[in-house]
Amino acid sequence: QVQLVESGGGLVQAGGSLRLSCAASGLTFSSYAMGWFRQAPGKERMFVANINWSGGSTYYADSVKGRFTISRDNAKNTMYLQMNSLKPEDTAVYYCAATIRKNTEWVPRNGYWGQGTQVTVSS
Repeated sequence: QVQLVESGGGLVQAGGSLRLSCAASGLTFSSYAMGWFRQAPGKERMFVANINWSGGSTYYADSVKGRFTISRDNAKNTMYLQMNSLKPEDTAVYYCAATIRKNTEWVPRNGYWGQGTQVTVSS
């Protein structure tokens, strides 16, 4: 059974930093591309960042490029999202997922989702 468990969310002031973690089990972690997504209240889920199986290729949404850094440690079955220069508009529940390329987008694989961690950025 695949389990993805996010942690590291919290309340931070604008301009601050947080580091999210996603611990994976029940899958061969190093075989999967992984990604972060977020969903703000009343809005659709949106793509944040993706990393390939080795960590050698990363992709970011324009809204976070230059502020967020995605990384992974395959030896620890864990993925990270370092978030710097946080803005109030980054407030959302952040989810990690195993991903697959669909047309020009990275999308979550069915059932390969975490439960999410809340990030709140105050102004």
